[in-house]
Amino acid sequence: MREKIRIAAGQGFWGDLPTAPLDQITKGPIDYLVMDFLAEVTMSIMQKQRRKNPELGYAKDLLTIVEQVLSQCVEKGIRVITNGGGANPKGCRDAIFRWCEKKGLRGIRIATVLGDDILGKITEFEKRSIKLDNMETGEAVEKIRGRILSANVYFGAWPIVQALQQGAHIVITGRTADASLTLAPMAYEFGWSQSDWNKLAAGVVAGHVLECGGQASGGNFSAGWRDVPDLAHIGFPIAEAYPDGDVIITKHEGSGGLVNVATVTEQLVYEIGDPRSYITPDCIADFTTIKLIEEGVNRVRITGVRGQPAPESYKVSVSYSDGFMAVGTLTYSWPGALEKAKKADEILRTRLQDLGLVFDEIRTEFPGFDSTHGELVQRENSPEEVMLRVAVRSNSHKAVEVFGKEIVALVLNGPPDVTGYARGRPKPSEVFAFWPALVPKSLVSPEVVVEEI
Repeated sequence: MREKIRIAAGQGFWGDLPTAPLDQITKGPIDYLVMDFLAEVTMSIMQKQRRKNPELGYAKDLLTIVEQVLSQCVEKGIRVITNGGGANPKGCRDAIFRWCEKKGLRGIRIATVLGDDILGKITEFEKRSIKLDNMETGEAVEKIRGRILSANVYFGAWPIVQALQQGAHIVITGRTADASLTLAPMAYEFGWSQSDWNKLAAGVVAGHVLECGGQASGGNFSAGWRDVPDLAHIGFPIAEAYPDGDVIITKHEGSGGLVNVATVTEQLVYEIGDPRSYITPDCIADFTTIKLIEEGVNRVRITGVRGQPAPESYKVSVSYSDGFMAVGTLTYSWPGALEKAKKADEILRTRLQDLGLVFDEIRTEFPGFDSTHGELVQRENSPEEVMLRVAVRSNSHKAVEVFGKEIVALVLNGPPDVTGYARGRPKPSEVFAFWPALVPKSLVSPEVVVEEI
C-alpha cells in the first residue's frame, strides 16, 4: 500500500480549459488524472450526436487530450480515468485505439465500463413491475414512454476499481457518478472494502471537490475572486489522498489560482441538496461532519468525514424528446434602450398570437438588465444598451420556425436603434428533456472490458 496518492482534476465539464490536463501531468507529480465530462444536458447532446452517427456519442475533446498526454502518462505511470465515453464508450475506445495504432504505440491497456445503458431493458423492467417514474415529481413514466431516447444508470467506483486491478492505463466509462471517478483510485490503492463507509464517504467528498475542475482552486469564486492570483494560468486542484481517508486539496506549485478553506467550501456546497445525506452509488456522505484545516499555502486538509451504507437503487438519467425550441436576440441602444426592447417583445408576442401560434413556453429576458435575477431587479434607470432575448418552445416545428421569421422582422417593423440580426433567422432545434428515476441495483450489472493495443 502506498503512503499517499495524488489525484489531479483535468476537466470539470465538456468544454473545460483545454490546457488543464497537460498542465497537470507536466507541472508536478501526480498518479492519476481524472476528467469529468458529463452532465444531464451533456448526455442528451451525446445521444443526439450518436443518432446522427453511430460512431459518435462521446466527448470528442477527449481524443485531443489523449493525443497530448498519453505518451507522457504511460512514461510517468499516470493512469487516466474519465466518464468521457458518454453515450458510446466503445466508440471512444476505438477512436483512441486507431490513434495509437497510427502513432505506433503498443502495450496500452484501455478499459471500458459498459452496462449503464438500459434503454433496451425498459420493457423487461415494466413486465417485472419496475417503472421509471419521476423520482422528483412522482409523475408516471407513461407520460413520456413513447418519447424516451436514452436511459443510463449512474454507476459508482467499483467497476473502475476492477479495471485498475486489471492493469488499465485508461479507464473510459459512460454515465458514472462524478465523485466516483476520484473515489475509485483511492479504494483501489488503499484496499478499501465496499463497506468502509467513512473512508468511502471521504473519497466521495474528495471527488466532489475535484469534479468541477478549477472551481475548487479559485475559478468562479464568489467570496474573493479579486484576490485570486493569475487566473489566466489557473492550476486545477489535486487531491493528495491518504489510506485513513484524509485528503489534502492542493495544486501544482507555481501555478495560478488559489486553494484555501473558502474556495474548497464553495465547491463543497455546490449542488449537494441535503448536506447530511449526499447520495452516491457507493455510499451516503454526511457533509456536516467535514472538517477543513488550512495547513499551509494552497493546502487544505479534509478530515472527519462520516458515511452511511449505499442505497439499494441506481439513479437513472432518462432523456426524452420534448418538442422544439429556438432563441432569438436583438440589441437596442440608448436612448430608452430598455423601453424599446420591452416594446419589441410586446409587438412580437402580439404578432405570434394573431397568427394563432401556440407555444408551451415563451420566455423573455433582457441581458444586461434582468437576465440573472429576473423579477427581483429593482433598478429604475435604463442602461445604455439592452439585449432582447426571446426563447420559445413548442411541440410544433412550424410554430417555432415562424417565430424565427417574426423576431427578425422586428428590425424594420419595430422600435428604432436595433442591431444584432446578422446571424439570420433562429432555426428550430430539438429539445431533449431530463427525467430522473430509480432502478434496483440487482437488475443492472456493469461490465468491464480491458483490451490492449
